[in-house]
Amino acid sequence: MRRVYLDHNASTPVHPDVLAAMMPYFSERFGNASSIHGFGREAREGIDVARESIARFLAVTPDEIVFTSGGTESDNLAVKGVAGARPGGHIISTVVEHHALLRTCQALEKSGHAVTYLPVDGDGLVDPDDVRRAVRPDTILISIQTANSETGTLMPFAEIGRIAAERNIPFHADGVQTFGKIPISPRETGLTLMSMSGHKIYGPKGIGALYIAKGTRMVSVQHGGDHERRRRAGTEHVPGIVGFGKAVELRALHMAEEALRVTGLRDRLWEGVRRSVADVRLNGHPTRRLPGTLNMSFRGIEAEAIILGLDLKGIGTSAGSACTSGSIEPSYVITAMGIPVDWALGAVRTSLGASTTMEDIDYVLDVLAPLVRKIRAMSPAGAA
Repeated sequence: MRRVYLDHNASTPVHPDVLAAMMPYFSERFGNASSIHGFGREAREGIDVARESIARFLAVTPDEIVFTSGGTESDNLAVKGVAGARPGGHIISTVVEHHALLRTCQALEKSGHAVTYLPVDGDGLVDPDDVRRAVRPDTILISIQTANSETGTLMPFAEIGRIAAERNIPFHADGVQTFGKIPISPRETGLTLMSMSGHKIYGPKGIGALYIAKGTRMVSVQHGGDHERRRRAGTEHVPGIVGFGKAVELRALHMAEEALRVTGLRDRLWEGVRRSVADVRLNGHPTRRLPGTLNMSFRGIEAEAIILGLDLKGIGTSAGSACTSGSIEPSYVITAMGIPVDWALGAVRTSLGASTTMEDIDYVLDVLAPLVRKIRAMSPAGAA
């Protein structure tokens, strides 16, 4: 049976060159990077090279890159770090952020901070004017994602960055879904902090980074040694950091070409679905979207049935809804866009990547249309 992986927004396979770069740091270069002997210096050199690679990719300085365990920790460090330096302040975010950001803000509300969660329009975009109007004298941080992981909609982060700069407010973005997929310059877009993750760009899991602009006032949220310039204590995950750095080097070489290719495949998939399936809609902005992301709603059926049906045919996708205690709830991202429940429950996300081929897309199209018809015929609505 053919196997087609269309869940690259969730995770990507480790590139063979990344794995090869990591392997020595599990064996002969195993030293603790904080040790001053030769073994430690070998490990430290691997970290330094990776930090320089990421900084070069972002056009920032190496000392502005702090390694973390991934996007979730980076979001926590950014928001809690800034909030800790300004107790009781006001934060601006949106209703469609990743849970790593939303739940961090919710935790800060319990400790005395105020948070404004801005709405989005039918395409999933936040209005920069809403950001401007939400600013208060006590606003200490604006934290808005660069792109949504479910719909792929690209937020107007450059415009938001200008608003933040005009008012001298730190601007953090969860950049996990855009980093390594489209060009982003933190300095040109006014970002003070940006979260990144390794496993979204063919690097290993368990490693990420946070860009922190020089002069940013923040406190540490994890205490211990002097690692990462006292921003994040803990012995460094050297193999992961080395792999992350190598993955970024490869992104610098292949990002533009891959973005163009997967955009064409994504559009081929959407056009094929639109022609062959009734009652289907695109979720997210039609053009202002990540290259490989396509979120579709199939009216009147649950996404879980489609996901499982595709899985039986060797196709891996994901749903825009979560299964909790045996009941299906529509995605908070999709419903925040004003999409009715009978459409929102049928939201399916496909996210393409380096391994995706035209033959894969054609196979999915061959499978999907009859699957949707079969599910609808079996449903109470379809049988009525």
